[in-house]
Amino acid sequence: MSDKMKQRFAYAFGAFGHDAYYVTLSTYFMIFVTSTLFTGADKATEAKYIGLVTSLVVGIRLVEIIFDPIIGSIIDNTKTKYGKFKPWLVIGGLVSAVALVIIYTNFFGLAVSQPSLYLGLFAVVFIILDSFYSFKDIAFWSMIPALSNDTAERGTLATFARFGSSLGANGTTALVVPIVAFFTSMFGGKGNESAAGWFWFAIVIAVISGGSAIITAKFSKENNTILRRQEQNEKYSIIDVFKAIFMNDQLMWLAISYMFYAIANVATTGVLMFYFKFVIGQISEFALVGVVSMITGIIAVPLFPVLTRLITRRYVFIIGIIMMLLGYASFIIAGNNIGIVTLGLILFYFPQQLIFLSVLMTITDSVEYGQWKNGVRKEAVTLSLRPLLDKLAGAFSNAIVGFVAIAAGMTGSATAKDITASGIHTYHLYAFVIPGILMLVSMIIFVWKIKLTEKRHAEIVIELENRYRQQENK
Repeated sequence: MSDKMKQRFAYAFGAFGHDAYYVTLSTYFMIFVTSTLFTGADKATEAKYIGLVTSLVVGIRLVEIIFDPIIGSIIDNTKTKYGKFKPWLVIGGLVSAVALVIIYTNFFGLAVSQPSLYLGLFAVVFIILDSFYSFKDIAFWSMIPALSNDTAERGTLATFARFGSSLGANGTTALVVPIVAFFTSMFGGKGNESAAGWFWFAIVIAVISGGSAIITAKFSKENNTILRRQEQNEKYSIIDVFKAIFMNDQLMWLAISYMFYAIANVATTGVLMFYFKFVIGQISEFALVGVVSMITGIIAVPLFPVLTRLITRRYVFIIGIIMMLLGYASFIIAGNNIGIVTLGLILFYFPQQLIFLSVLMTITDSVEYGQWKNGVRKEAVTLSLRPLLDKLAGAFSNAIVGFVAIAAGMTGSATAKDITASGIHTYHLYAFVIPGILMLVSMIIFVWKIKLTEKRHAEIVIELENRYRQQENK
């Protein structure tokens, strides 16, 4: 196997472990907290501290968003014989893996015996976890422009990575219940889950996440191109870090476009369970969401390089948004027809990986655009913007879910029979109509303002190489 193929597969495996970790942290940790962590405490104490843990997690993650560009700056300023990304990929991967295992415990019984002390210790561990996870997250996705200057190869790397991500996230979702049940049974627990079951599940994910980070670092190679050598000579302050973002017009317009899309996307996915439970009254069919998202992701991701060669990523983005809008229309007119609902899910989920890759590739190419326009190359700082936007969208999602549930009367012991026509109309408005408008705005901004095509990026790379060669020859 060639070194290039080893690098692609290693990067895909890194993405597999990375997203398995992300799902374990963002989704299943709260299930562990609500179902197992405070077992043995009285109901009032349990409810109180579940609320406090939830608030801490959300608060810490929101505050940490502010520091993502600074984390990117620290990575960009790192100079070692292994490059600037690998050390943070490995260190961040290992420290966050250990911290994940720790938070999946009750701290030797403190969660029940001394919950206030547990809460303080948990906050410290979670801050460490979230900080080092951010270093790993930014370092991992920022490696793409360092591994290749060629847009096509970058697209291939991103495709391999997104395929690995899809398998990691969806595979974890499919296997979490049997893994927890297996270890619960092995250690003498009753039922499908126990503290021991969740603890060993966390160990499995931690090993995969930490191990995949090491594999990625071992088999990837940063290119020492003339463009990247120029960056090594740059000296800049924290103010320069934010200038690198805000003075890059293509990056900023893309950020605005993607923000509208991301908020719309999470606004819908966050309340899809309400759709099955209260609107069509068939909660047992909710499993369709997981099945459709996994299958469409596996099919769509390998198509990305083919589609971009045929129609360019600009039209991949446009067609993807149009498909999602048709998905919204299907949801609204479906009634109780599962066939139309399934069609809506396919139209909604199939383009998501393609849109993500189109955005990721444009952000990646904006590294050279910023270098060409402003004379400053910031790989990690530039690529830190995408996870920052996803975190902001996720925060909006938490607020949207609660708002929609209350506004549409979909709370407590309510059933589909209790939801009025007005409630269903309200749900459609906030889950489908308004997100559809936001996606349309996202597409308009992308078409109107994003000029950084694959062809333009190739021209910019050639211009930069010629510019720096002339400087070196003087």
